[in-house]
Amino acid sequence: MEVTVKEWYVKEGDKVSQFDSICEVQSDKASVTITSRYDGIIKKLYYDVDTTALVGKPLVDIETESSSEVIQEEDVVETPAMAREEHTHQEIKGHKTQATPAVRRLAMENNIKLSEVVGTGKDGRILKEDILNFLAKQTGAILPPAPFQEIQTPVPAPSLFAAEPVSTPAATQPSPATPKWPVFTGKDVTAPLKGFSKAMVRTMTAALKIPHFGYCDDVDLSQLVALRAELRSVAESRGIKLSFMPFFIKAASLGLLQFPVLNASVDEACQNITYKVSHNIGLAMDTSQGLLVPNVKNVQLLSVFEIAQELNRLQMLGVSGQLGTAELSGGTFTLSNIGSIGGTYAKPVILPPEVAIGALGKIQVLPRFNDGGQVIRAHIMNVSWSADHRIIDGATMCRFSNLWREYLENPAKMVLDLK
Repeated sequence: MEVTVKEWYVKEGDKVSQFDSICEVQSDKASVTITSRYDGIIKKLYYDVDTTALVGKPLVDIETESSSEVIQEEDVVETPAMAREEHTHQEIKGHKTQATPAVRRLAMENNIKLSEVVGTGKDGRILKEDILNFLAKQTGAILPPAPFQEIQTPVPAPSLFAAEPVSTPAATQPSPATPKWPVFTGKDVTAPLKGFSKAMVRTMTAALKIPHFGYCDDVDLSQLVALRAELRSVAESRGIKLSFMPFFIKAASLGLLQFPVLNASVDEACQNITYKVSHNIGLAMDTSQGLLVPNVKNVQLLSVFEIAQELNRLQMLGVSGQLGTAELSGGTFTLSNIGSIGGTYAKPVILPPEVAIGALGKIQVLPRFNDGGQVIRAHIMNVSWSADHRIIDGATMCRFSNLWREYLENPAKMVLDLK
């Protein structure tokens, strides 16, 4: 129903063309860049930065060049009811076709409908190469192969919960990301909740209706620490940073295959339960915009390396504030790596309509007894689970946790069940 205007890319009097970026707005789901539908001159901006704009109300006035008619631009956010037949804002099954303004311009210049093009980018995003290949099939032209693009190592994101949870010396620890809170000058300040904060209010209020069952355990990650040390250089040679998180996620997916009730959802009245086929495992991220939970889609079909690739992509989007609805929706199970900031145990809150969540503590080097009764150094991590006690009993949660722990304590066993 409403969005917050985060940044204007134009000012009154500026000349704009179709597909030029006008502004960036933030809803309770994601940040969206609004582009111009027309060629013309900006005559009026209806909102200031950090003010709330209502969906369906005028956002900006554009005077077209063909006539001096002033047109009110009203597509504040991506809504299925708007511009259903307009080529520049095509939508399929209620979702906007994903393509950059440059790709849309290329399609328009060649009279290509985006709805007819199969996107090969992430989540079906239409790339420039897709347009060129589609055009080649129509004209019979032969296109040269696309140049090889070297994978770049992403910038580390220490503020993300998905980061590596191993403790580091204080001198080498990066400074944590701090949210942009208002600066107080001796007076009380009242500010409206907006965007993601407003969404968190709704989600956590709904979560209060769920009776949480809590279960905690510790996991000896010594063998996994050694395995990751061996594979880390291999992953880096492929341009990917390998943390422990891909192993945690894959182990959870293997456990969900045995305990599908944890990868389910219930309706609001708790009369029906839906068992999800896809393992869309969410990762709680502490970003400058607040707590966000993007998810890795179809983990049951991915290798550990493929999960690491997707985590790297999500981290980069999180750092740049570009996580969209595609990344933030559709989750079926969640892990929160609170240990990357600190702490051992937690009491995670379930994200409805999901029915289970896990919180991972920091990895500590602690003394433990081996089979021979000798004290050894062990890498120990605490895990805290919360389950919807209406449909998940304590024994089920315990058995799932035991299986998840077994995969991580003996990572070689994971190989037997990987597909």
